[in-house]
Amino acid sequence: MRRSILKKYYCTDIGEGLLGKKIELYGWVQIKREHGGVVFIDLRDRSGIVQLVFNGQYNKKCFEDAAILKSEFVLHVLGEVRRRENPNPNLPTGDFEVWVDRLSILNESKTPPIAVVKQDDVSEELRLRYRYIDLRRSRMNRNIVMRHCITTSIRKYLNEGGFIDIETPFLTKSTPEGARDFLVPSRLNPGKFYALPQSPQIFKQLLMVAGFEKYYQIVKCFRDEDLRADRQPEFTQVDIEASFVDEEDMYTLIDGMFAAVLKECYGINLHLPVLRLSYDEAIERYGTDRPDLRITQELIDLGWFRDAKLKKFITAGLETTGTGTIGPGRNERLYGIVFPSSDALTRKLLDGYSEKSKIENLSMFSWMKVTNGSFSGPMVKLFEEDPRGLFMKRLNEMKKAIPAIVFAAMGEKKKVLSFLGRLRQELAEKLALINDGKMEYCWITDFPLFEWSDDENKIVSVHHPFTAPRLQEGEDAGSLINRMVEDPYSLKSRSYDLVLNGIELGGGSIRIHNTEIQETVFSILGLQKQDIQKKFGFLIEALAYGAPPHGGIALGLDRIVMMLQGEDSIRSVIAFPKTTSGISPLSGAPDSVPAAQISELGIGLL
Repeated sequence: MRRSILKKYYCTDIGEGLLGKKIELYGWVQIKREHGGVVFIDLRDRSGIVQLVFNGQYNKKCFEDAAILKSEFVLHVLGEVRRRENPNPNLPTGDFEVWVDRLSILNESKTPPIAVVKQDDVSEELRLRYRYIDLRRSRMNRNIVMRHCITTSIRKYLNEGGFIDIETPFLTKSTPEGARDFLVPSRLNPGKFYALPQSPQIFKQLLMVAGFEKYYQIVKCFRDEDLRADRQPEFTQVDIEASFVDEEDMYTLIDGMFAAVLKECYGINLHLPVLRLSYDEAIERYGTDRPDLRITQELIDLGWFRDAKLKKFITAGLETTGTGTIGPGRNERLYGIVFPSSDALTRKLLDGYSEKSKIENLSMFSWMKVTNGSFSGPMVKLFEEDPRGLFMKRLNEMKKAIPAIVFAAMGEKKKVLSFLGRLRQELAEKLALINDGKMEYCWITDFPLFEWSDDENKIVSVHHPFTAPRLQEGEDAGSLINRMVEDPYSLKSRSYDLVLNGIELGGGSIRIHNTEIQETVFSILGLQKQDIQKKFGFLIEALAYGAPPHGGIALGLDRIVMMLQGEDSIRSVIAFPKTTSGISPLSGAPDSVPAAQISELGIGLL
């Protein structure tokens, strides 16, 4: 039988236009069924499956040859396309079948250690050990094919927008202010190391200085950090940078890119523009800078509690002089959230949240169930008089359905909002209030430029040290630098994150293109002049040679595909991922190497 270098037909090409025609197909045996003098085979290739028919009366030899076929045998067949007597509405090819005239077994297969069709109770490590089999499953195949569709759509959109795909180095220099680097020893320069890039950040800025104006790259990046569902030691990001742009330009660009991807790959129309929320607004309303907007419940300032006669709040220091303020100078606030009442909210569960609030050093956490006729719960004891009228009035003003349950937490504002933000997410999941079929995008903007890190015991950049600070009205570079030095925590940044259903897809900013401002940022972060020169001297120098205003964004491709495909882990959309311990069960990486090879690098092992 003639062998084609390139297949002309895939399984799912079988349709009305091929009825009565002789065609060739290549693929794998997925399922074999025998009924009397007929053998049915579901033939699978990357596009899907089609039914093959080996009929003893039609072609005796093919029927006899089919007797030895087993799952995952590799076949080449020639046959006639016919209409099925018993169509399968669950298959794209369910109205058709191929009656086989000639059969070639290209390779046999042992019984796979994991199933292709059904995979119940199979450990992820076993799936990764036999990933080449796991990838034959329709779900995994679909994820990888859709990843291709998404990247193709992104490239098309950016190419048509005048962006240039430029490669940047993988062997680069280790720099501070980021996650832990993967280091590569240099044999030609003993005692020195390359670092694998966590991001092409500096290089893409240099490309703007070089005058390319519009750059993109779908690029591998590396971070030596603890792994979880949405992290891998090597990951892929959509890296974009452009000159002479502001935030509005970047929002419009990325909104349009996602609209193109959703339309071309999923047939979905994205409502534009994507919602924008400032960082302060997101924290105040949702307790997080990555809000899941599928959850309709929002945090509320309970300053109106001052209108009721309170008992224990008074001893806790509640003052009635300011909305939500608790105790002059104590920097404490009172916030809450309202959920529909449910039997799923057991006393044990609610008491558990009370215990968590104590661990997080909140001054108070309480709750109260509200019905049309009564109140119940520990919050009732906080009032000297029946608060029913006040509560019903407020709940009606907020258009909250009754019966409801009201949660209240008191303490330092940041801690209270963060605690209630997590409570919001957990209860929405517990009460099945999240519509899994919705996609709610939002931009989070105007982040603080700096924050204090308890872990590092120093001031750090909220995004990265190349993010431009936002100028106040009438402010110039000189007065901005003075404000940076005098009150760094007052600064807002020109940064932005894109969030989908509570997951950050990526972030970016307008960059610093002024050498004095860039050096001031490094100084505030604790870098000495010699450190700045050693680590970033080439960037500082480049900014002095006519660097244009520029900005960009880095989007996690793995996360994008994970979210659009409805998966819970990026490992499900990466062909050959690592485990949570950074190991590849398939290849055995990382692995030991011969002592002579290590010695050649001029390093030793402890």
